[in-house]
Amino acid sequence: MTTLSRKYPQRVRNELRFRELTVLRVERPGVSFQRIVLGGDQLDGFTSQGFDDHTKVFFPQPGRAFVPPVVTDEGIVWGDGPRPASRDYTPLYDASRHELLLDFYIHDGGVASNWAVTAQVGDKLTIGGPRGSLVVPEDYGWQLYVCDESGMPALRRRLEALSQLAVRPQVTAVVSINDAACQDYLAHLSGFDIYWVTDHNAQMLADKLASVNVPADDYFIWLTGEGEVVKSLMSRFDTAAIDQQLVRAQAYWHKK
Repeated sequence: MTTLSRKYPQRVRNELRFRELTVLRVERPGVSFQRIVLGGDQLDGFTSQGFDDHTKVFFPQPGRAFVPPVVTDEGIVWGDGPRPASRDYTPLYDASRHELLLDFYIHDGGVASNWAVTAQVGDKLTIGGPRGSLVVPEDYGWQLYVCDESGMPALRRRLEALSQLAVRPQVTAVVSINDAACQDYLAHLSGFDIYWVTDHNAQMLADKLASVNVPADDYFIWLTGEGEVVKSLMSRFDTAAIDQQLVRAQAYWHKK
């Protein structure tokens, strides 16, 4: 197969909108994840075509009202007052119920994590975007996904979609986690080769990827996680033999 005949991921643009949504339910899809289910009239028109899309989430400050910004022809107009802390999260949109799900990895000291564990039905949360999507074809014959806890919601979204295909591709996921208990978040998925690296063991992760044989064609590679880790892992696949348009490498967070 020549390069010209390859199918590549395609970028699409979305209308940028900020939405103030209401917490409908709080759930636990896994021991280490808190799910916030959001809804409301402002969710109308929401779209997310990429499995690893990013939605900007603004976390309210106690005792301070936050007026969502307005998008005009001149750009984004912010209201008066301080802007709350924000983070990027993977949107898990349930079109059948017209609900937006956000899964938060629970850990000490995180702004998002702290908000999620105390969120209650009726609370308000402002989101923005996704501004655009990278639409990755689902039918690559061989697919590799590498992430830590921060990328697990996107990985879950992808594997759930792939599990619906009539012909399932060969999929390997390498997931670096701090606690083995995180594995239950993907426990409902079967038929995929999921390799767990506990204690975030960098050498085990590197050794596993060194043993991976990328086929000559019909493949897709997805690498996410902490910035320096992603940079290090990318060196394994940054070769002339691998089409870089079929490698998606993205830092989901950075060590301070």
